[in-house]
Amino acid sequence: MNRADLRADCGSCFGLCCVALTFSRSADFAIDKDAGEPCPNLKDDFRCGIHAELRAEGFQGCTVYDCFGAGQKISKLAGTSWREGPGQKMFEALPIMRQLHELLWYLAEALERPEIEELHPDLRTARDRVEKLTRMPDVTTVDLPAERGTVNDLLLRTSALVRGKQSKKKERRGADLVGARLRGVDLNSADLRGAYLIAADLRNADLRKADLIGADLRDANLEGADLTGALFLTQSQVNAARGDVATKLPPALIRPSHWTG
Repeated sequence: MNRADLRADCGSCFGLCCVALTFSRSADFAIDKDAGEPCPNLKDDFRCGIHAELRAEGFQGCTVYDCFGAGQKISKLAGTSWREGPGQKMFEALPIMRQLHELLWYLAEALERPEIEELHPDLRTARDRVEKLTRMPDVTTVDLPAERGTVNDLLLRTSALVRGKQSKKKERRGADLVGARLRGVDLNSADLRGAYLIAADLRNADLRKADLIGADLRDANLEGADLTGALFLTQSQVNAARGDVATKLPPALIRPSHWTG
């Protein structure tokens, strides 16, 4: 399984995220919707009736969500949709499978980095173990905290090798940088794991090889920023941020259609 297999393919899914997840009326969702209740915009063919206008219609949260391919995996394993039979098992499996696929995304990225070849055997072992878990008849029985802990240890070692020794100024793990003015700042190889970068001004910032796993980039301004080689950046994080044609992204990620330029 490579990262191409870990991208959402809505055409091969039974619209699971449109049913399984809860919507709360807010800036992200125009309506309240309980888990297990189909979104009123979901059509009979499991496609979204307002896909091209989601943001304009008040469903920004839908444009940010990424299942890492978990939806189509569950749909394929199930064979029949929730419209043809009870779907509760599929709905309960979605958040678990999504987290397992997210771990596979990080492991696949680490395995693409030749500079950490010494870790590749351990990374492959972890990848194969997690991939095997995704094929279990009932993924809800998986001990997720244990799996995340094991994988996280490998990802920390990966980050340390890729980024190298950095000054204390660049060690910003979990930092509160909400609304921070970081325009043009050198954050090359910085540790920004779990940092709160909500609405931060990161225009033209150097984020090459920065570790961004779990960083909150909602409404962060990435216009002109360089994220070449950024570690563990996901499509969901990119979708939640703002950028433009000058923003440099890792090749595995897609420039969101709502970005300017």
